[in-house]
Amino acid sequence: MDWQLGEEFETPEGTIRWSVLGGGEPMVLVHGTPYSSFLWRDIAPALALRRRVFVFDHLGFGQSDQREGQDLSLAAHARHLTRLLEHWGLPRPSVVAHDIGGAVALRALLLEGASYADLTLLDAVSGGEWERGLFRLILRHADVFGDLPAYAHEALVASHLRNATHVGFRPGVLEAFLAPWRGAAGQAAFYRQYSQIREADTVGYEHLLGDITIPVRLVWGREDRILPPRYAEWLHERVPRAELHWIDDAGHLLQEDAPARLMAHLTADLPPGDTP
Repeated sequence: MDWQLGEEFETPEGTIRWSVLGGGEPMVLVHGTPYSSFLWRDIAPALALRRRVFVFDHLGFGQSDQREGQDLSLAAHARHLTRLLEHWGLPRPSVVAHDIGGAVALRALLLEGASYADLTLLDAVSGGEWERGLFRLILRHADVFGDLPAYAHEALVASHLRNATHVGFRPGVLEAFLAPWRGAAGQAAFYRQYSQIREADTVGYEHLLGDITIPVRLVWGREDRILPPRYAEWLHERVPRAELHWIDDAGHLLQEDAPARLMAHLTADLPPGDTP
């Protein structure tokens, strides 16, 4: 499965790779962990029939640089997103964010001065008590996970990825998601990024969620085992006039489980927000 990001954005800690498809009003797609922009491989070209779509891999992920000493916190990713928007000359794009990409997009909007036309959050980390499951274990025992034999590490990552889909991956997709985390360097990169993702970086903006005035749409898989529906309800209660849409028979990865229904939401118009 060929998915290549042909452009580069340099940061002091490494190169972020990105690409743009199509033409029209801009839309930026933000992935989460342990995924990459490969997650948007079907969604981005379809959106590009009517929008100018920007995709990128967070530093430490996918085709972007992975190396020791990188700051891979949500706060750092939010700063990088804000700088990318400036680099692309996008003062008010539409933003679609998944998983920890939701927290990245919210931090950029509420704390880093980024501006969006509208925001769509898909099964997204946003706030509350979300350090659970694998996150919590890695935070407590990062050294143990880092020392796993390669076969055990790969089995763990593959199992975690499978847990995110309700209907299962199509042939070749799991292998593509696993590829950046294989080998000694990939294994180190996997636990490096997980060990830096903290609730503290979402607590910092939670009190500002009620101040959001742009249109916000929440789209959630009812069978999400990573961020179950209560996380959607938590966020819906805190963001004024946010729309909440459920997708039945879909898990954490709507892009894999229900791409057609997801596209219907992403191409639907949002009601106007308050004038900034």
